[in-house]
Amino acid sequence: MNTRGLRSQLKDSVPVTGMGPQVGAYGVQDTLRSGFSSVKNELLPSHALELSEKNFQLNQDKMNFSTLRNIQGLHAPLKLQMEYRAARQIQRLPFLQSSHLALDTLKGNDESISFEDILNDPAQSEMMGEPHIMVEYKLGMM
Repeated sequence: MNTRGLRSQLKDSVPVTGMGPQVGAYGVQDTLRSGFSSVKNELLPSHALELSEKNFQLNQDKMNFSTLRNIQGLHAPLKLQMEYRAARQIQRLPFLQSSHLALDTLKGNDESISFEDILNDPAQSEMMGEPHIMVEYKLGMM
């Protein structure tokens, strides 16, 4: 038996400290140093397709960029990504919800009706507040 291989396997299986929640002297998570634990982050997907559905748009974009790169070269997906980033930065004032119309037009979603178009009414949004305070906070004046 190769003892060197066994030692390297044991060395690799030692947990790294500081990566998980820190346990205090009494065996309880140290909330002051590591923050509150979130049960939602520790849950596994309940169905095999849940992860795929969560990352559908990201995977679709990667596939489209890959196809575009193979057909037109490296410049095409880079230009499109820069246009997406510029369109994402265009927003209204902080107390008004932005429609991201330019981004929808670039992605081709401006002609389709989706769930968010019907059931995402800005008037029912929980984001309400004093406009002057929200603008000052966004600009870093507060």
